[in-house]
Amino acid sequence: AKHPQCSAGLTNSPADKSKNRGGRGSKKQVFESYMTSEEVSHGLKRGELIQGQLRINPKKYHEAFIPSPDDTRDIFLDGIVARNRALNGDIVVVQVLPREQWKVDYTVMSDTDCEGASESDTQRENTVQKAQMKTARTPRPDVIMEDQCSDQDELIRKVQNTTLTDTVITPLTLSFVCQVVYIVEKKHSRAATGFLKFLPDKPFAMFSPVDHRVPRINVQLADCPEDFCSRPGDYTNTLFICRITYWAADSNFAEGQLAKTLGQAGEIEPETEGILIEYDVDFSEFSDEVLGCLPKNLPWTIPPEEMRQRRDLRKECIFTIDPATARDLDDALSCKQLPDGNFEVGVHIADVSYFVEEGNALDAIASQRATSVYMVQKVIPMLPRLLCEELCSLNPLTDRLTFSVIWKITPEGKILSEWFGRSVIRSSVKLSYDHAQSMIEAPEKMFSAAELPPVDPEHPIDEIHQAVLNLHSIAKNLRSQRFSGGALRLDQLKLSFTLDKETMMPQGCYVYQYRDSNKLVEEFMLLANIATAHHIHRRFPELALLRRHPPPKAKMVDELQELCDQLGIDIDLSSAGALNKSLNTTLGDDEYSPARKEVLTHMCSRPMQMALYFCSGVLKQEQFFKHYALNVPLYTHFTSPIRRYADIIVHRLLASSLSFNMFQKQASHCNDKKTLSKRVQELSSELFFGVFVKDCGPLDSEAMVMGVLDQSFDVLVLKYGVQKRIYCKSITGLASFHHHKVGKKSELTLVWIPEDPEKPPVEQVISIFTLVEVQLKADSAPMKYSAVLKSAVEHTNALYCFMQEELSDSSGWE
Repeated sequence: AKHPQCSAGLTNSPADKSKNRGGRGSKKQVFESYMTSEEVSHGLKRGELIQGQLRINPKKYHEAFIPSPDDTRDIFLDGIVARNRALNGDIVVVQVLPREQWKVDYTVMSDTDCEGASESDTQRENTVQKAQMKTARTPRPDVIMEDQCSDQDELIRKVQNTTLTDTVITPLTLSFVCQVVYIVEKKHSRAATGFLKFLPDKPFAMFSPVDHRVPRINVQLADCPEDFCSRPGDYTNTLFICRITYWAADSNFAEGQLAKTLGQAGEIEPETEGILIEYDVDFSEFSDEVLGCLPKNLPWTIPPEEMRQRRDLRKECIFTIDPATARDLDDALSCKQLPDGNFEVGVHIADVSYFVEEGNALDAIASQRATSVYMVQKVIPMLPRLLCEELCSLNPLTDRLTFSVIWKITPEGKILSEWFGRSVIRSSVKLSYDHAQSMIEAPEKMFSAAELPPVDPEHPIDEIHQAVLNLHSIAKNLRSQRFSGGALRLDQLKLSFTLDKETMMPQGCYVYQYRDSNKLVEEFMLLANIATAHHIHRRFPELALLRRHPPPKAKMVDELQELCDQLGIDIDLSSAGALNKSLNTTLGDDEYSPARKEVLTHMCSRPMQMALYFCSGVLKQEQFFKHYALNVPLYTHFTSPIRRYADIIVHRLLASSLSFNMFQKQASHCNDKKTLSKRVQELSSELFFGVFVKDCGPLDSEAMVMGVLDQSFDVLVLKYGVQKRIYCKSITGLASFHHHKVGKKSELTLVWIPEDPEKPPVEQVISIFTLVEVQLKADSAPMKYSAVLKSAVEHTNALYCFMQEELSDSSGWE
């Protein structure tokens, strides 16, 4: 039956509360009924319940985690039943059940130790049934937490007080039952892409989501295509979007409705649309009401009264530096040498808040979208294109409204003075990163007009060239000061694509190069964001929208330190600055040192937490304001108001104050949308690379091992910067494999069948930093590809030999 009253998805409805707790009822109850909001409120106050955001392992969907109350470690929920119908990203409340249901256990799991791939529908059903059987016959610990304590009662007291810290006395690992008892906020969209399966003699079809973290969904036949029952085979490869409308406590499966038929699986546009809907990205056209908020008389000119209220910078040499394809130019730079040898440096940001008036329809849609979403072949803009690409874009030779930060700064990068204010600029030229890089690499060259885009005749090319060189020189000093002062940068490879202009299909791919021109722009954007954070916090100490970056999870850092020690890697994880220094000094100087640095960077990224927007009035202690990676006390986002709503709020704060409660709610929404946008961008890249492998593969490449599990290992494919998992059981030509672990260090010994039966088997040892040969090949499933390990019988393990030599002479690794 349909449940339209639950169209928003899973609900904490009155019929699903404590009166049926314990699973009693006309049907066997699969899931525990939810607590009431009053029970939850009291339980949280007494410390009997724990609240957090649910993360489900995408490669092993029956494992899930929420952060501990002190956010230093993860609490592990084992099994679908323990999640109690909550989905990935939901804010949930979990309950630790009574002590008699605990047990001693010496196995502790985390999401970085997970093994296994996405499982089939049959396996998934078996997993649910097994979880129910375990729950029925014996208390099954659904949370595994590790604590070392000599007194079990003391440990119990600590957990009940939700203080989950380590005290090293004797090794005791305690496992205890924990389950979701309430869903505070449904962050998951409750939409999924997937396939329909016809079930004979059933009044419904089975919808199987591509994302195995989402349950299978019963869909009424009346909701399916008209000829689905008579011709189900026609829909085998058809991709649908389905929304969960209800999930009863006595059912393994959710109920839902088909939202849309997307098209054939494996084609870029249907797959892309599925990603956008699943991650709740609004890609609809802007309504007439929204567009009506923008100026009607085009081309638009700045009103005289507005000009009088702003600092006129139109005669200054100001220019933009962006990707060659960029059309929404929201930041510009200027650099003028002063008679005393110092410089006047300006960062000029499009004044989007002038056009987006607080409270109107345009503001409402911008605040809801919260961010532009960048995919391989398209951008889903936060604001209408008229505003992004015309009214606010700092296009060359056009008067534009801006917010400016102007410093008087020494050549060494010391700031002598600072000015904030609204301004009007006229960009002299639209430079690409390639243009700026050419100027940096050829400081003496006289560039011709043909080598650059159109330039304002008021500012000759040589003047612009010199300004770029001066900015580059100052940026190098600022960057040096930042890193010597304790900043951290964890660079990871970014895959880019060349697309056919007509079909928009991938023609090629390459790893994006981060060059001096990128660093120049980044340095001054960081400087402007830091300066703005201090400026708004001084004036609005309770209202400032800031961005904090919490330190990494302590337990994961300790484990990583132990692993690196065992690998013979001299790395210091005590602070951001110490880690940054280690990454640049401990990895050798041979041809594979960049690959080792990339692998180690991925390892160091795992303990890191997400940066978050917050309202300064919410966190009373300023030590929690700090940005760990940048190693600065205050930071915010000011420089991209065309694509981030948080920046619009910061712009408004520069002129006025906002309501406290509304402000923090919007900060949280910006966090959610930024996280979803990042994941959509990653999925888009994965989608296009899957097509590229199918059309251009198989692709051969060296790969470096970046993680070893008991039956598989993860590799970084060096030529393309992608990560893949290789399962030992699927390796052709393998006689056997053996896993060995000492401390935190895992090794797999692969035993290869020799080509000559008279010869002994060939052994290959797989550990972190081992170099292997792989081939990327398309799978039978649409858009999927696998990394196939090439036989060690034919390929020597060059990097392993190299590392043995390095370790033996202790050069750079001890």
